[in-house]
This record gives sequence, C-alpha cells and structure tokens, in this order.
Amino acid sequence: MLLTPLTDQPSVPTPARLPASPKPSRSWWAQLQRRSRYLYLKFIRLRGHPKELARGLAAGVFAGMFPLFGVQTIMGVAIALRIKGNPLMAAAGTWISNPLTYLPIYAFNYRLGSWLLGRPAINLFTDVESMRAWVETGADVGIALMLGSAVMGALFGTASYFAGLPLIRRARRRYRQLKHPGA
Repeated sequence: MLLTPLTDQPSVPTPARLPASPKPSRSWWAQLQRRSRYLYLKFIRLRGHPKELARGLAAGVFAGMFPLFGVQTIMGVAIALRIKGNPLMAAAGTWISNPLTYLPIYAFNYRLGSWLLGRPAINLFTDVESMRAWVETGADVGIALMLGSAVMGALFGTASYFAGLPLIRRARRRYRQLKHPGA
C-alpha cells in the first residue's frame, strides 16, 4: 500500500471568491410601476365579454361588503359563477374590504342596519360597559350588521357593475389599439 504525504494545500483547487451580485438598479418606485403595468396588462387580457367581467366585479364587491373573513372570496366566486360572471374579477372585487377598510365599512354597515331595523346603534368600543352591552346583544348586532352589509353590498355591487363596464370596454379598446395600430 502506497501512502501519500499529507500537505497543507488541498489537492483540488478552490475557485476564487465570486464578486457580490450588483444591487438592482431599479428603485422601489420603478419596480412598483413595472408591477402595476404587469397587473394592468394581465387585467386587460382576461378572457370573457366585458359584461361577464363586470358581473364578476359586481359579485366580488357585493361579497366584500360582508364581514365574513376568509369566506368573502369563496362567496364572491360562487355568486359570479351563478350569475355567469368572471370568477377572477369576483376574487379581485372582494379586495374592497381589506385591513385598512374593515372598520369604516363594517361600522357604517352596522349603523345602517340598525337604522333600517329601527333600533338604536350601540356606540362600539367607547368604554367597557358599551363593549359588554355589545357582546350581550350579539345576535342583534349581527342581524343589523348583516342587513346593512346586504344593502350596501347591493348598492356598491350595482354601482361597480355600471362603473366597471365602460372602464373595461375602454381598457379593451385601448389595448387593441396598442396591439394592432391602425386597425
């Protein structure tokens, strides 16, 4: 058996250290603009008739007005499929309610529902006693909130259909002009 002496140097040469990758040259604003443009083009290329897309948007906005966290998207897509709307637009339409808009939307919906039912609205979260009263009257608050959400969902869903339809048509027309100039 032949033994080779041990050396301090490795037998296989190690590659030289690679230079650090350069930082992206785009600012966050440029990246945001690029992503926005990408989402806009993806929206424009959605398949379906403009009325189908607008129905999907309306279904999503309707579902987004309800305080059913985690179920809004499923509800919006189910409604869109039932009324022959675009399910992707329905999912996007539910984003009307997000962490920034939850409190104002649902507080207004609750007050509207209370007014429609002829009940006084409880001032929510003003002190411990009102919080306790709110918890004790949970069913009344829930009914008022759901009624207000249904009314506001119907109003905003209808408005989003009639506002979204011409916007979708205009965006499609503009996209066709860019894609096929002179056509």
